[in-house]
Amino acid sequence: MPSDPAPCRYTEAMTSAPDPQAPDAAPSGRPPRRHGADLTRAIHLATLAELADTSLEKLSFERIAARAGAGKASLYRRWSTPAGLLLEALTDPVSGFGDPPPQPRTGSLRTDLVRLLGAFADALDRPHGRALRPLLAQRARHPELYAEVYRRVVLPHKEILLGVLGAAVERGEAGPGALGVRTAATAPRLVIAAHMEHGTVPQGEVEALVDEVLMPLFTAGGGGNVPGPEERSTMGA
Repeated sequence: MPSDPAPCRYTEAMTSAPDPQAPDAAPSGRPPRRHGADLTRAIHLATLAELADTSLEKLSFERIAARAGAGKASLYRRWSTPAGLLLEALTDPVSGFGDPPPQPRTGSLRTDLVRLLGAFADALDRPHGRALRPLLAQRARHPELYAEVYRRVVLPHKEILLGVLGAAVERGEAGPGALGVRTAATAPRLVIAAHMEHGTVPQGEVEALVDEVLMPLFTAGGGGNVPGPEERSTMGA
């Protein structure tokens, strides 16, 4: 005996009924248009992802707009160049690096380094960190842009590291050579190199870098001219 089709029609009607709490869809089934802070965040993240996947030469408003699901006109109205948009995305407190973290002050150089470099390794896994890597690699071709990124992103974080090392020198825990330009630069370079090789730097690897490389280096009596990992690789070390 055939079943009554009415329940099927009722079920179909119920399952296809619109959710009154759902946002209104845009025409043609496209996602709803974003505005204000939501749109800005989407554009920032699209900019960072586009750079991480391509290069500075290929960074364009057209590609960013397509990835963000935004209109090109909205980008042209707000930013004069893709480089300017990139700088804003990298320094934004939500999508980018924002202000540097507070300086760790645990009274232990090892603990301070693990915390500081662990936070840096975590940042490299995020969109702004993934975008920073190709920017560092291409800095010779874009010196003006990199100089601005260095001033607004790299330098403030570098000063935090120097503060950690300076405090350790004052406590007598680190040698004065820890404040040497090349010596201090070894810490972030090691993390970047490990991230480029493995794609991520877990906490255990951060601790190993601190224990096996950085603590012996920073607690030595000298070392102001100790070359960083990039320089050692060119020297055949």
